[in-house]
Amino acid sequence: MNMNAANAQTSPLAQDFVRFALEAGVLRFGEFKTKAGRLSPYFFNAGLFDDGAKLGQLAGFYARRLIESGIAFDMLFGPAYKGIPLAAAVAIELARLGRNVPFAYNRKEAKDHGEGGTLVGAPVRGRVLIVDDVMSAGTSVRESIAMIAAAGATPAGVAIALDRQEKASEGGVDMQWSAVQYVQGQLQLPVAAIATLQDLLHYLQSTASDELAPHLQRVTAYRERYGV
Repeated sequence: MNMNAANAQTSPLAQDFVRFALEAGVLRFGEFKTKAGRLSPYFFNAGLFDDGAKLGQLAGFYARRLIESGIAFDMLFGPAYKGIPLAAAVAIELARLGRNVPFAYNRKEAKDHGEGGTLVGAPVRGRVLIVDDVMSAGTSVRESIAMIAAAGATPAGVAIALDRQEKASEGGVDMQWSAVQYVQGQLQLPVAAIATLQDLLHYLQSTASDELAPHLQRVTAYRERYGV
């Protein structure tokens, strides 16, 4: 596998998104411990898209990526918790672009009064696209697929903001595939990511600045060690 960011394919949409995430402080450099126990030189926290302007811009990136992907879907589903505002915001942006689709989301705990149940929003039916921020182990996606199937609908694919393109870890053991590859290969679902780690590397390399140079070296080393 070629780890050279300069030779990697990227897109204007991905590069614009990386720049936006960095400027918004959502994508940060430093030393961060991942769920797998790795020390990552960067961290992406979609929860920091925390005002109307940033969330609106983020939804615009999702909507453009979805339209570009060609994935066929009838509605959106946002897994609790981060997927809830994401699905709502993306539905609003798609409607603004002329594609009005319903959306639904789940509760972490079933409600025993009112409408009851764990699903909220539009009836879950047809081809359902899952909207989430990142994919670490694919657990959230598998749970969403189970809920969608239980409702009698069909999972259509997954949209995420960033594909870290690194090996998944189970029980402290590194796998030879990433969570995205697992969803695509084993679950047979298309995944549309606005940007990937390779896009981040491309951005760091093309934005030649003394400030970003050390981060490029560390992120490249991390990719070489844990990348897929």
